[in-house]
Amino acid sequence: QVQLVESGGGLVQPGGSLRLSCAAAGRIYSIDEMAWYGQAQGKQRELVAAITNVGITTYANNVKGRFTISRDNTKNKIYLQMNSLKPEDTAVYYCNAGVVSSSDYRYAEVWGQGTLVTVSA
Repeated sequence: QVQLVESGGGLVQPGGSLRLSCAAAGRIYSIDEMAWYGQAQGKQRELVAAITNVGITTYANNVKGRFTISRDNTKNKIYLQMNSLKPEDTAVYYCNAGVVSSSDYRYAEVWGQGTLVTVSA
């Protein structure tokens, strides 16, 4: 009913930048908080950054000052601007959203398929 589609991952050198995008599509009534999670190989998925529907943001300590999450409510999209990237930022990044579907007006947590970010020289 509702899908999240990420884009923007890739290979970047240490110190470089990438911008991830996530678009929500489908039968959407409303979207609550949206977030980016990262999962490095062999590790658990962890919160990277989150943003509420009124723009309040939260960041993991290890990305504060380097990553910026933003949101366009008119397009049901969020972005993650990643600057000063480090090898330890290498992970699959997943978009997450709390969505009320217009099909049944029930709340559900939705995940995207993930986009790989590799930081390497």
